[in-house]
Amino acid sequence: MGIPGLEAAHIWISIPFFTFYIISLLGNVTLLSVVGKEQILQKPMYLLLCMLALTDIATPTFVVPKALGIFWFNLKGITVAGCLTQMFFLHTISVMHSSTLVTMAFDRYVAICNPLRYATILTNAQIAKLGLVGFIRAVLFILPLPLLLSQQTFCANRIIPHTQCEYIAMVKMVCGDIRVSRIYSFVLMFVINVFDLTFIALSYGLIIRAVLRISSHKAHQKALNTCTAHICVMLTYYTPTFFSILTHHFGQGIAPYVHIILADLYLLIPPMLNPIIYGVKMKELRDKVVKYTCRSSADTKFTQSSADTRDDISSGLQCPSGNCQIVREYVNQH
Repeated sequence: MGIPGLEAAHIWISIPFFTFYIISLLGNVTLLSVVGKEQILQKPMYLLLCMLALTDIATPTFVVPKALGIFWFNLKGITVAGCLTQMFFLHTISVMHSSTLVTMAFDRYVAICNPLRYATILTNAQIAKLGLVGFIRAVLFILPLPLLLSQQTFCANRIIPHTQCEYIAMVKMVCGDIRVSRIYSFVLMFVINVFDLTFIALSYGLIIRAVLRISSHKAHQKALNTCTAHICVMLTYYTPTFFSILTHHFGQGIAPYVHIILADLYLLIPPMLNPIIYGVKMKELRDKVVKYTCRSSADTKFTQSSADTRDDISSGLQCPSGNCQIVREYVNQH
């Protein structure tokens, strides 16, 4: 249904939706292309950024096109299979995103607390394996949710007051016994959030302890600066999630569209901000992005200038009769 209560503003709401999505795509695709082209950036830390960028591309891609179809063309229909598929991919990518943040916390812990063994503990192959484990974990954890719901009978009133098919909205349409689904979803949310947040907190607790043991103030600053970008990314990811959960459980007096907007911000804001945060905080990555941007601009100007110069030479040629075409071909080739 989009955002019930704000139907008259759907067109206006679509503008930030579309803008955030385009910025997210541009930022994350740029990050992936720069890391892919630069051999010096193909290190564990930047491979983790690429994994994060892939999840940041996938998350809004599973939401925004359908939402824009609702806002622009009133295309509100979706099949049960399509809804379950969207729900599966949304939650799978979310768990994968959380796994990537855990791996990044471990990466920072090893880099600061055990720097001499960093190159042997975290190789590119190890990062790829950790990414594969995170993906398998996400699929195995989330797959039972749509499978359990697909066995249920849905009520006649199949209306989802939201911009996407989320698990809670799907459960509310089921007419049968959903105790198993509810118990599994509660255990799943508890296990994932508690494990991931505990591991991240433990990693940063050990990092802070190691930093406090360093006597040099300059070394303090350098060690903490390596973690700043990761902390900012975690805040952009977990803060909207935290407020969304709070408003859902304790905000009965809050208008329904507030819940929907918070849920949408959770899916749109982090993918847009993450490449910006890393681009600002990581000098090595920022310099490479600037280099490619400037090179692309310079190449465009040089190509246009060369073409204009070649045309001027060709048009101003003085050549014997019958030989002009031969001379022009020579100029064009050289």
